[in-house]
Amino acid sequence: MTGRGRFRSARTLFALALALWAGGGLRDAGDRWVAATVLPPLQVATATEILARDGQLLRAYQVADGRWRLAVSVDRVDPRYLQMLIAFEDRRFRSHAGVDPLAALRAGWQAVTSRRVVSGGSTLTMQVARLLEESGTGQITGKLRQMRVALALERRLDKDQILSLYLHLAPFGGNLEGVRAATISYFGKEPQRLTPAEAALLVALPQSPETRRPDRHADHAEAARARILARAVAAGVIGADQALAAQREAVPTRRRPFPAHAPHLADRVAGPVSSGLSPHRLTIDAGLQKRLEALARDTVAAHGARLQIAMMIADHRTGEVLASVGSADYTEEARQGFVDMTRAVRSPGSLLKPLVYALAFDEGLAHPETLIDDQPMDFAGYRPQNFDRRFRGTLRVREALVESLNLPVVALTEAMGPARLMTGLRRAGVDPRLPGGGGRPGLALALGGVGVTLEEMAGLYAALAHGGVARPLRVSAGDAGAGTRVISAVAAWQIGDILAGMPPPGGGGRGIAYKTGTSYGHRDAWALGYDGRHVVGVWLGRADGTPVPGVFGADLAAPVLAQAFARIGRRIEPLPPPPSTALILSNAALPQPLQRFRPRGAAFGPDPGAPAVAFPPDGAQVELLPEGVLLRVRGGTAPFTWLADGVPVVTALRSRDALVPLTGPGFVTLSVIDANGRSARSSVRLAMP
Repeated sequence: MTGRGRFRSARTLFALALALWAGGGLRDAGDRWVAATVLPPLQVATATEILARDGQLLRAYQVADGRWRLAVSVDRVDPRYLQMLIAFEDRRFRSHAGVDPLAALRAGWQAVTSRRVVSGGSTLTMQVARLLEESGTGQITGKLRQMRVALALERRLDKDQILSLYLHLAPFGGNLEGVRAATISYFGKEPQRLTPAEAALLVALPQSPETRRPDRHADHAEAARARILARAVAAGVIGADQALAAQREAVPTRRRPFPAHAPHLADRVAGPVSSGLSPHRLTIDAGLQKRLEALARDTVAAHGARLQIAMMIADHRTGEVLASVGSADYTEEARQGFVDMTRAVRSPGSLLKPLVYALAFDEGLAHPETLIDDQPMDFAGYRPQNFDRRFRGTLRVREALVESLNLPVVALTEAMGPARLMTGLRRAGVDPRLPGGGGRPGLALALGGVGVTLEEMAGLYAALAHGGVARPLRVSAGDAGAGTRVISAVAAWQIGDILAGMPPPGGGGRGIAYKTGTSYGHRDAWALGYDGRHVVGVWLGRADGTPVPGVFGADLAAPVLAQAFARIGRRIEPLPPPPSTALILSNAALPQPLQRFRPRGAAFGPDPGAPAVAFPPDGAQVELLPEGVLLRVRGGTAPFTWLADGVPVVTALRSRDALVPLTGPGFVTLSVIDANGRSARSSVRLAMP
């Protein structure tokens, strides 16, 4: 519009203001005119918000048109900002009916005397009308429409409701709308408490949001802020000394990213993004979540570009999830950070062993002090081996679990049946995925031959921690209910007592009951642990499931577990005392059936006193040294005869050890026969050193 056109508009506005001020003869017609006003929609779309348990913003989603507009209320905005806003924009906001006749007269008089538009005389209500309809400000027809809508708004809404609309819709530069989006982006905080400098800048920005953007035009923003501060001093909102101090405060020169904590969990809770939804308040502890996310980033930084991590912390007494990290960086493509690894199906390695032992305790098959054999076994063609391919002979069940031996746990699984383990997993809330999509579970189930998720493992270990009762882990408020009993309270305490006796993970975290696991092919490294209140789960690997050479749960995941417990910020809560019914005895004092584990069909099995080849174990590779190969027999009655491929190499041997020269290299079957004619054999491969 030309200068002359603006002048004519100003004259018209002045005349309209006089008419409104006179008002008497036109009041009835004006009432009908206002009553007939068709208002724009008064419901403002705001971002879907994900909040922590204390109300802190974890994540927000833009409204449909890509703007940042967050819900806010008048009582959650700094009162000093509101005082500055009203003092500068609309001093009589609380008393006028939508149009301020005095401001309109002043604007018209200034235009007549100056022959240019000095001020538009717009009230805050008129500005809300313009923002609701996204109309311009310069045309007289637009101004008349704003007046009409403003008058109608004042009849429909109270002053705080009108002010709330302004707080939601005022532009602050770029795609920022509303005071809360502005304070989070420019100052990194909510609008409840603002400095005088911050409040003044927020008042100045909506007048010219693009030319005063502090991240692009800091000098313009600072000059506009100074004018607001001067007006605030004149209005008595702040003192001159406060204004002087505010002038020295630097304006923000960059926009901060909006919070994006627990992004995978937020996506899951929010579902398809839509505006106007009520905030989702979760059980997440905002401070703990941030600390755990920092730990995740620090952990993977030193291990190449593809290693990924996931972690969870829950209160096992209530089932509330306190922190959930699905990946080290949600936006990082190389690590496939968008994949939520807390819900990815992976092999648990040795993590199921504590449940196997607990079920065996409840079945009366064993006790922590029961003796059990770790020796070569053949389960109908299935011949598992320990990770290091060594055998420990006879030892206590407690030691077998601490050392995570494979043979004893498979023997217990066979004794009670793999289906019993599957039932235990399901009662704990685990959905076990068998290889090939179904079929009957086999004994390999006990060694990790099943698919599970970190979330499910955290739930399982929460059940172990909570006296054997599983409660679904939850992220929303509510009662988790009584839960489902998986194992007895005695068995749960016995497992916790054993796991708490392991060397502290990573040299720290004394008093934590924990177990590590490494899946076949080094694809997954796990550590799950708990104290008297919290359960923590850690997984490391690659999101695409490819192997990570050299990765072990004990070496990589266990130290992270200890650090995660340290991030909780509390001392380690002690585990509960033993139940009154717990049988705390030495092996010799146990009832006879519990002193030594024997499978249920043992009466029809081999003679327990028969000899066994202690070394070299079946299937081992042995170095062929010049001085010979060490042969060792366990059990049986001396003297012993050793044969190699059926040919006697030692006879009438009273000792249980012998150093025997053997030819090779190649495969050889070693046999030992005792004085009673009982025998055992071992097939090994001889290799040159």
